[in-house]
Amino acid sequence: MIEYKRRSKDELAKRVAQDIFDGACVNLGIGMPEGIAAVAAEEKITDLITLTTEPGVIGGNPAGGMNFGAAVNTQAILDQPSQFDFYDGGGLDIAFLGLAQADREGNLNVSKFGPKLAGAGGFINISQNAQKVVFVGTFTAGKPELRVKRRGLHIDADYGARKFVQEVEHRTFSGSHAAASGRMVLYVTERCVFRLCKAGLELVEIAPGMDLQRDILDHMDFVPVMHKPAVLMDRRIFRDQPMGLRSQLLEMPLEQRVHYDAKKDQVFVNFAGLYVRTPEDIEHIARVVETCLAPVGHKVVAIVNYDRFSIAPDLVDAYAAMVKTLVERFYSAVTRYAHGSFLRAQLEAALGKRLPDTHIHATRSAARKGLQERD
Repeated sequence: MIEYKRRSKDELAKRVAQDIFDGACVNLGIGMPEGIAAVAAEEKITDLITLTTEPGVIGGNPAGGMNFGAAVNTQAILDQPSQFDFYDGGGLDIAFLGLAQADREGNLNVSKFGPKLAGAGGFINISQNAQKVVFVGTFTAGKPELRVKRRGLHIDADYGARKFVQEVEHRTFSGSHAAASGRMVLYVTERCVFRLCKAGLELVEIAPGMDLQRDILDHMDFVPVMHKPAVLMDRRIFRDQPMGLRSQLLEMPLEQRVHYDAKKDQVFVNFAGLYVRTPEDIEHIARVVETCLAPVGHKVVAIVNYDRFSIAPDLVDAYAAMVKTLVERFYSAVTRYAHGSFLRAQLEAALGKRLPDTHIHATRSAARKGLQERD
């Protein structure tokens, strides 16, 4: 039987690294998030993303521990006020921050514990301005002893106080405010993953080998939202070898980029990082969308992610004509988004020739809000 001891931060760093996408600008907070830099190096994706830390590092491979704030092969080092100008201006795609204490509403405390006032530092600026926030930490305080067996994670000993409480002692991050704004917020532990929803913390993933009641619910002061059974966390994060993230980031098949949600009667088209190089690529896109939506039998709402999308200049007209055909055949309404302002302007100009009043939103939440206002 394969069996070896692991540290919680190994699994955590590998799990949260799966939320990084090609071209993402990322902030790494102090503590558990520091390990993401090592995973990025191991997975050979450092050149595909931009890692930053609040002392002023841009790019390269940030150091952790007592060397936090230094980095190897940086692209730039800014003074800290300039770094926070960048953060406050919305430059971050994803922020990975520590998880000290959370409650049922998704509020987080990293600043005050009993008489000890640690302070928030740059936590508030970063967590309020990143497009997506991922809080990372062990499920309970202390250092649990873990083993990875063939069937999954096993806990030998569990030390420390509970982190998931009825109400946090000090509110450093407001879950209700984040939920109202439609932001994506995750709470990642070695045992399970929670996602912020309007009703509070929703349990969405559970580690293989974990018992829901014994290993999770019995160690929480509240019962999280559970709309449906949690899916198993990716088993690759518990293996002592690379996960193959580079090929995953660069080589997502087009068939995996189009997903129809029958319950919401919506299709989500993920063109993030897609490069349309040839006329055959355009034909392929049309075939995939048709294969997905023709069996539905009626027009549906479409949400299209154009982050880091690019297209050969001589194919723009052909691509716009293909999109116009898809809209007429399959979409009752369509909303689009892309983070880059220059990219949004290019797409609006290109698609606007065939589809009047085309608008590209800055974020997915803004795109969804645009749909609601249209209704």
